[in-house]
Amino acid sequence: MSREPCKVTFRFIKWGVGMGFEDLRLSVLAIAACFCCCGTMAADTPSTAVNADRQISHDTYSDDEVAKAASDFFSSGAKELSDVLAKVLKEKGRPVAIIRGEEAGGAIGVGLRYGHGELLYKGTPARKVYWQGPSIGFDVGANAVKTFILVYDLPNTESLFKRFPGVEGSLYFVGGFGVNYVQRDGIALAPVRFGVGWRQGIALSYMNFSRERRYNPL
Repeated sequence: MSREPCKVTFRFIKWGVGMGFEDLRLSVLAIAACFCCCGTMAADTPSTAVNADRQISHDTYSDDEVAKAASDFFSSGAKELSDVLAKVLKEKGRPVAIIRGEEAGGAIGVGLRYGHGELLYKGTPARKVYWQGPSIGFDVGANAVKTFILVYDLPNTESLFKRFPGVEGSLYFVGGFGVNYVQRDGIALAPVRFGVGWRQGIALSYMNFSRERRYNPL
């Protein structure tokens, strides 16, 4: 709420026959009260720095919304996909965002893989994001792997752009679908993958996100 600035007007009164002590005392008290009012208004004004540090609150995706978005993305309503999603939702709860994209390996043996996709908070425009990581677990020459990532406890988009190490023992694989967790600084990502181009070795890797496409994985 905006307030008008406090204004103080000083009136100089010549001491004389028409000026009594009581009049002078009341004038001094009025000026003091005005200064006190100004100080209180300044203290009540919120700090710009504090407002800048506030985290943005986002609505979460319901289980049904996650299931529909994943089915539409993979063009599949297979039971294997439902099983993978059910495991993640049971262990992690409702995601605050999702990433829809694809990735592919770029070298023989221990090389690199590159991915790109769209970060989607509920009810907000999509943001293009990129990621890199080791290609261990990818079949060389295979088609790009579709990747549907459930995002947890991400306070803002900028917090995504860093390296997320894989969580050992988190791989869950059924049919052509699989998921593993990567996490850092309280933020957890659950990339659900589908395609013949990847194997279980991918669970040992990390994902390093960036604002623009790049070829340096570090």
